[in-house]
Amino acid sequence: MSANHAAFNLIFRFVENYVSPIAGRISSQRHVMAIRDGFISAMPFMIVGSFLLVFAYPPFSPDTTWSFARAWLDMAKQFEGQILTPFDMTMGIMSIYICAAIAYNLGKHYVKSHQLDPFMCAMLSLMAFLLVAAPKTKGTLPVDSLGGTGIFTAILVAIYCVEMMRFLKVHNIGIRLPDQVPPMIKNSFDLLIPVLVVVLTLYPLSLVIQSQFGMLIPQAIMSIFKPLVSAADSLPAILLAVLIGHLLWFAGIHGAAIVSGMLQMFWLTNLGANQTALAASQPLPHIFMEAFWTFFIVIGGSGATMGLVICYLRSRSAHLRSIGRLSVVPSFFNINEPVIFGTPIVMNPVFFIPFLLAPMVNAVLAWAAMTFDLIGRVISVVPWTAPAPIGAAWALGWDFRAAILVVVLACVSAIIYFPFFKVYEKQLLEQEAEEAQRNAEEDNQQVA
Repeated sequence: MSANHAAFNLIFRFVENYVSPIAGRISSQRHVMAIRDGFISAMPFMIVGSFLLVFAYPPFSPDTTWSFARAWLDMAKQFEGQILTPFDMTMGIMSIYICAAIAYNLGKHYVKSHQLDPFMCAMLSLMAFLLVAAPKTKGTLPVDSLGGTGIFTAILVAIYCVEMMRFLKVHNIGIRLPDQVPPMIKNSFDLLIPVLVVVLTLYPLSLVIQSQFGMLIPQAIMSIFKPLVSAADSLPAILLAVLIGHLLWFAGIHGAAIVSGMLQMFWLTNLGANQTALAASQPLPHIFMEAFWTFFIVIGGSGATMGLVICYLRSRSAHLRSIGRLSVVPSFFNINEPVIFGTPIVMNPVFFIPFLLAPMVNAVLAWAAMTFDLIGRVISVVPWTAPAPIGAAWALGWDFRAAILVVVLACVSAIIYFPFFKVYEKQLLEQEAEEAQRNAEEDNQQVA
């Protein structure tokens, strides 16, 4: 036991002294926060668009004879263009929303320090992104780079435009107008020089890349990031992300928020590729996306604590049984703060191993199920609060084999947690017995 405590203390000190400070600085860095908040701001468009994609491509075999499925397939084929139009205006051009949202949120960090207007930051970034990602061709704007392909470009353009505006403000480079000029007019004129700088820097770069490589900037950036995107979709990368996120959680830092914020760009890029493949009737190439994390890895919340809540419901400890009853409904919607802090799990050496092991085992099993085509792959953005079996089926285009897998994974998590739960339950039962005996002695003394 002493050796186990020594190992735990060594790991905890490493996380506390090295991992936690770095993670804290990263999570509070203004550019990281702007990227995270930008993705969150664009999420409603993606959820609605993804829902319509599933509606346009029903989860039935083309040769089905079931009347309901046949009617849905025929209607989807007949009205495919009309159904997909909202998808094209949401998920199909999601990089536009992401670019504007990131610039707006980054601009808010400079409102007090540099008097930047967040709305003007968003407008400039939107213009710059369209300039390099959708140059006019034969009277139309191509949209090929406005979806998942343009995400990395959207991030870089948003940061560049806002930081360039900040630089010009710091060095007083701009058109000065009298104080009597209305603020909106003044803000519009403040944008003239930044627009000129963007046109003189990004547009020539785009022309050079087009002439030399026959690609737009988003396509060139994607070719550079392609090895990184591929690596991020591998099982080792998934397990590393799970490990880091849960080590941080165990140390009291919301690791899921930090890890998901950093992985969001890869998740959406993978999702865009899967949706493109679905529309082209091709095999879906990617596994690791937000829905994979939410509904297959961390079932019930970080640590896959749905399994632990199941154990708590039949506990002989009054404390754990009450925590289980309080946590079961929130856990069903992937909210596990009651069990995380009510147990508590944070910095509790008894639950250190299962808290890391359960989600990692879930990740391996779910990854294997998708790799060997036992279930489908993610094609939709789904609200993270959707109940796990429903959310998993929804994310995979209503593949109900995914719901069955989620139930199996929850049971596997319960099995992993069970021996550690029994150890902790024994400790609490001893404490509760001592407390009851102490109360009984105090009552006897009062009677005497």
